[in-house]
Formats: sequence, structure tokens, C-alpha cells
Amino acid sequence: MKANGATSRAETLTSGTVLDEIMEVKRAEVQEARERLPVDQVKLAARAAAPPRDFARALRTERRMHLIAEVKKASPSKGIFRPDFDPLHYIAEYDGSGADAISILTDQPFFQGSPETLKAAGAITRKPCLRKDFLFDDYQVWEARAWGADAVLLIVAVLPGDRLGRLLALCHELEMAALVEVHTLEELRTGLGVGARILGINNRDLQSFKVDLNTTLDLRDQIPEDVIVVSESGIKTREDVSRLEEAGVNAILVGESLIRAESVPRKIAELLGEED
Repeated sequence: MKANGATSRAETLTSGTVLDEIMEVKRAEVQEARERLPVDQVKLAARAAAPPRDFARALRTERRMHLIAEVKKASPSKGIFRPDFDPLHYIAEYDGSGADAISILTDQPFFQGSPETLKAAGAITRKPCLRKDFLFDDYQVWEARAWGADAVLLIVAVLPGDRLGRLLALCHELEMAALVEVHTLEELRTGLGVGARILGINNRDLQSFKVDLNTTLDLRDQIPEDVIVVSESGIKTREDVSRLEEAGVNAILVGESLIRAESVPRKIAELLGEED
């Protein structure tokens, strides 16, 4: 399916996993969105939005480890994390805690997220917000800015090099940050090759769903020191974070552990080693 810049190449870069199904749904979503709201109107809304907050700077303070707290109701592999999940409650909890930035799922079919949560976030928090979704088209980046996102996730596994570079350039044009996510050394080289300044290393294997922090530890040495490194998935304990700190990781992205915690502020303090 191709329409107004949409690509059909995304599916050729997935790996025979749930990503194939996800990208099929995303292509249909973008087509429907374009028909419902033409890109010119989305661009007008994006240009009228409040200026982006500095996502990269939030991860470059004097603190040794930074935390991106995720608003995440469910996942394809684990289902719903909390039946009583209230996304706006978690944004408020993150705003009042030690989180440096907030990641908000906008995918509905697979993660039960919502664009409405991202749109509402600006009235709740002053911390930079990342739109986490499966982006492959310019339309989605403009859409993210119109919804108030300060940064977007770009997953190398679903983007050919030329498309990744194009979306990254558009982010820069809109003064947004891009968290470029990789899983392998080949993907890491692709991300660095297009000039990514914030690299997320996902510890979850896309085929087996197995999580291994060694994915981050093995790739960290291949990344220049001036690039921000974010470790994603499977970070549950202070011991996990300490291992990543020792390896020189700048930030962690945590969702499930915070959503399941009895106290979000206490869990964040525990992970960052800031308990009283």
C-alpha cells in the first residue's frame, strides 16, 4: 500500500515476527489518517504547537543515570499490566518523581495506547515527552509534533536506511529529538551512519522475546561517547541499573516495572539509587 509518501518497504525489513503484523496495521492506519486529515492540515497544527522541549538535554544533566518513564498499559507478549490503568495518573506520578522524560505509547491495537494521552500530557507535565509508536512515514512525524511530542521513536528494524535518514532529518527540521532504536550491531551501524545522536538499545530479541541486558553491554563500546545511549526493556532492579551505569549507559527506559510497582516514586528512587 502506497499513498502520498507512504512506503511498502517497511515489511521487507521486519524479521518474521509480530512486527510484520504491526507494520501491516500501521500502513493501514496512516492511509486512513491521511484520508481523514490531509497532511497539509497536520502540518498547520504542528507549526502551531508549543515549541518542543529539549529531550536530549534532559538526558545530559550531571546525574549519572537518567530515566525515561513509560506510560504503557499493555504489550503483545504480556497483555494488560494493570486493569485499573489510568495513563494521566502515571504522567502526573512521573512528573512529580525522579523521571527525566516520559515515553507515551500512542499505538492502540497492540499496546492499548492513545494519541489522546500524548495530547493531554502537555497540561500535566513540563518534562519532555516521546511519542512511542511504529513510525515509518513523514505523516506520523508531523502528527507527533501536532500532538505535542518533543521526540519520537525511530526503530531501525522497520526502516530502510534512506527512510530512517529522511525521518531523522524531518525531526531535526521540526526541532524534535529522535530516539533511534537498535537491536543488533548491524542496526547500530545503520543508526550511527545516518547521524543518530540518541541511540536506544532494545534488550528484547524480536524473534524469541527473550530479554538480555547483555545486548546493551555488548553494543555500548561500539558507540561514540558523544552519543546518548539509552537501554530499553527488562530493567527491573537497582542491580540491573548499576550494571548499565558501570558500562557508561546514559539513560534507561522503563515501563512495566513502574506500572506494576506499588509506588512509582519509590520504584524510581530504587532504580536510580536515590532511596532515603
